[in-house]
Amino acid sequence: MTERQETDKIGDELAAQRFGMLADIARELAGEVLFPTFFDAVLRLRKELQDPNVTMRRVAQMVRLEPLIAAKLVRLANSVIYAAQGPVRDLPSAIQRLGLDAVRTTAMSVAMGEILHAKEMAAFASLAQSLWKHSVGCSAAARVLAHKLTRINAEEAMLAGLVHDLGAFYMLYRAAQYPELRERPDTLRYLIMQWHEAIGVTLLETLGLPSEIAEASADHDHSRPVPEVPKTLADIVYIGNLLAGGYHVWLNYGCDTPTEEEVRSFREKYANLLPEIEVVTNGMHAVLGN
Repeated sequence: MTERQETDKIGDELAAQRFGMLADIARELAGEVLFPTFFDAVLRLRKELQDPNVTMRRVAQMVRLEPLIAAKLVRLANSVIYAAQGPVRDLPSAIQRLGLDAVRTTAMSVAMGEILHAKEMAAFASLAQSLWKHSVGCSAAARVLAHKLTRINAEEAMLAGLVHDLGAFYMLYRAAQYPELRERPDTLRYLIMQWHEAIGVTLLETLGLPSEIAEASADHDHSRPVPEVPKTLADIVYIGNLLAGGYHVWLNYGCDTPTEEEVRSFREKYANLLPEIEVVTNGMHAVLGN
């Protein structure tokens, strides 16, 4: 028997470690959440953007301190999503075109991208990439749904769609700190399914995002009735989540996810919007990467 086999945790010990991770997260959420260091830019921008009198010039000064965020904002402003008004070549013009919600969305996308690329996350690469692809797709769908069918701010909907699975990303990041859990990524899926929504709500509140966005992420993976026409941000995130195929990540884990028939029904109902959603999705992937 190798040293690795002697020290590896299995059975009850492995289960204890999984729930030990949950206990660690619960303690963090009850106190001060220790975000990964690459969330610092998000937290700094959050503080600035909470000021109702903040100027675009001040926001641009803050963003310049984060070159990756700045570069992606300019690229986003010139993407197929926003470039109908012609090209922009400087950061203030990009921020003026996009608005503050897009600054929040871009900053968050950079932080989530850094989670994907953390070296400890290699064991979870497949699931993490699947979640990222889904998050971008949900973000695009939410933007189009809000713009076409409601009076809800499309940029706020775009941000809500992007961060609706933040709890799952955070749980993967925390699990990556445990060697035995890194060796068994599939054992975490059920645990994440059960807890990522509640954890995500708390994280979004801690990050200072609008309460509507935090509330919209609650129960997005659990089957529920929605009105004929979406009326709330939560409706939009739920529908966008289905159109982006998020349910497939949790299949076969005994969870109350939407049925294939429900998903097919939604895709048929919003079939006229799917080509535009695909264009926005591809545009976001081109800008945000990962």
